[in-house]
Amino acid sequence: MKSPRLIEEKILQVLNAWKDLTPDKSYGGLTLAQFEARFQPSFDTRRQAAQIENQLGEAIDLRADADEVSLDTIQLIVNGVVGDPTEGPDSPVYERMGYKRKSERKTGLTRKKKSGGAKE
Repeated sequence: MKSPRLIEEKILQVLNAWKDLTPDKSYGGLTLAQFEARFQPSFDTRRQAAQIENQLGEAIDLRADADEVSLDTIQLIVNGVVGDPTEGPDSPVYERMGYKRKSERKTGLTRKKKSGGAKE
């Protein structure tokens, strides 16, 4: 099946050729007006799809804005847990929020292995 874009181009190509060159002639038992009426649903649904795509784009932008507010609020709450004297960065609530407790973090200290295979 051809893509919708190619189908639309073909419809317009036939329509424009007919309009420009022989607008008073009938082909396939159809007048130019009948031809245009028969293909109008194709144009109507394309216009409707374009409107829906625009609405979707707007909704995605609104969602991104709302998510930004949500993430800022989450950071505020997490900072509150870390700063709370009864909770802090080593508390179970901090861990359940998806963060690694301070006592479970690696120190970052690494020791390089000596080359040569001989242990000292």
